[in-house]
Amino acid sequence: MDLFRSQVLICGGTGCTSSGSAELIRLFEEKIKEAGLEKEVKVVRTGCFGLCEMGPVVIVYPEGAFYSHIKAENVEEIVNEHLLKGRIVRRLLCREAIEEDTTKSLDEVDFYKKQKRVALRNCGVIDPERIDEYIAFDGYKALAKVLTEMTPQQVIDTIKASGLRGRGGAGFPTGTKWQFAANSVDDQKYVCCNADEGDPGAFMDRSILEGDPNAVVEAMAIAGYAIGANQGYVYVRAEYPIAVKRLQIAINEAREYGLLGKNIMDTGFDFDLDIRLGAGAFVCGEETALMNSIEGKRGEPRPRPPFPAVKGLFAKPTILNNVETYANVPQIILKGPEWFASMGTEKSKGTKVFALGGKIKNTGLVEIPMGTSLREIIYDIGGGCPNGKKFKAAQTGGPSGGCIPASLLDTPIDYDNLIAIGSMMGSGGMIVMDEDNCMVDIARFFLDFTVDESCGKCPPCRIGTRRMLEILERITEGKGEDGDIEKLETLAKNIKASALCGLGQTAPNPVLSTLKYFRDEYEAHIYEKRCPAGHCRKLLKYSIDPALCKGCSLCSKVCPVGAISGEIRKPFVIDSNKCIKCGACQEKCRFNAISRK
Repeated sequence: MDLFRSQVLICGGTGCTSSGSAELIRLFEEKIKEAGLEKEVKVVRTGCFGLCEMGPVVIVYPEGAFYSHIKAENVEEIVNEHLLKGRIVRRLLCREAIEEDTTKSLDEVDFYKKQKRVALRNCGVIDPERIDEYIAFDGYKALAKVLTEMTPQQVIDTIKASGLRGRGGAGFPTGTKWQFAANSVDDQKYVCCNADEGDPGAFMDRSILEGDPNAVVEAMAIAGYAIGANQGYVYVRAEYPIAVKRLQIAINEAREYGLLGKNIMDTGFDFDLDIRLGAGAFVCGEETALMNSIEGKRGEPRPRPPFPAVKGLFAKPTILNNVETYANVPQIILKGPEWFASMGTEKSKGTKVFALGGKIKNTGLVEIPMGTSLREIIYDIGGGCPNGKKFKAAQTGGPSGGCIPASLLDTPIDYDNLIAIGSMMGSGGMIVMDEDNCMVDIARFFLDFTVDESCGKCPPCRIGTRRMLEILERITEGKGEDGDIEKLETLAKNIKASALCGLGQTAPNPVLSTLKYFRDEYEAHIYEKRCPAGHCRKLLKYSIDPALCKGCSLCSKVCPVGAISGEIRKPFVIDSNKCIKCGACQEKCRFNAISRK
């Protein structure tokens, strides 16, 4: 085994890769070799560290120096100063370390202080393309334990006792699902993993597959043992090339080590895994549509019952869990169900990973114990809204979720609390909105996504959501009518009650939640023809204050439609009939004379 005095961990997740981390890795290796340090310093490509806003991220151990926003031109300085001379380059450290004039390790940064990393435990810690590193962190120890010390029923009982619920949507108890499949008698059973992750703004599952793919491989083998299955499939979207590559490497290495395939660990247990690529259809996040897609059929939901645990993939008993759910399983087996159940709330045990995005300072991946308040996530971890803007709402659960207003900031986040306030956990996307976001337009945005992604199989979803979208579009264009709100509510309730699958049934949630908490914005759009957030373009009006206008004519010059006229050194005016509300005049005005209402 090679021993190194220092290790340079560089994020190789999709976010940092898109910002040039692959080039950083190459440069670090090159400069380390030039400095003659190749036998002393090791460069490690990891998965996502979580704090995506500061990427590309580079962490140097053993000091734990947390460098952020690193560029190619910074590499030589870090090598020569830090790795060669032992002097940390303070100006390149993360923002908090610079502001407080300290050297902060990862755990000392505010973003991480309230987090508890279980599903993300190895992300940003190990090289995801080396199974030996996963094994060094107790990898496949849980599989060895279940195969040599536990019966299949004991495995299921352990998962039940932990209180683990599905992290991909409605939060169905994982152990109960496994029990149903185990009780089904058939000559063939399957274990499936949903890595489709179609919610806008969600990237939790992608990051786990990129940073710790062997955890999912091990967990699926454990699930196969528990229910009596010998074959598994990971359904992952083709738009995740890094995740697919690393998952395939993990599967190949597990086969080479005898951890997948025939007679695993000489116990007589057979289990193998294959990858199936999806084309990015949102509806394939629904379990029966996903199974149809694996079978090579059109991705449409099937009527239930029968449920997949009885008749699923290829009409055989099947369990389906998402990536994050599986990532918890090995730790539950190793540390015990009591350990997992000690975190979280009474009905929502453990932790939950959220993809924090939108109008928030610290965008990235957050893993917190269930029951953590929204306020803690937004302010203590996320750092609040940038540019001094006020927090307005957080949207959870993707297109199937709802918007949580500022008045509910102290709501503990768990499955039941979110449903009670009109939202849902979903897979874990959390999009933050500030005072400049129009909630009517937010509802329109998510419904537009749902309409576009509807498989079209059932009329309530295919037609009903389209009618709702048409009403919302009229409202945001200033053409709303008396009675539109009531029509939206009626359509929403009918769709929820009659759509074929969970995706159709939850499609109206963004509309219903914004109507519940931001009804005044709908009324302002309809009755006053005004957008309170100043967002909906067709409801805006630009005007020039004659007391502030200096008559410089710059606004007139940048107007693309000639809507602004006047004489030099005299106040200019805007012709509202010609104005297309592009905002170019306001951007260019140096005297703050142009207002938007």
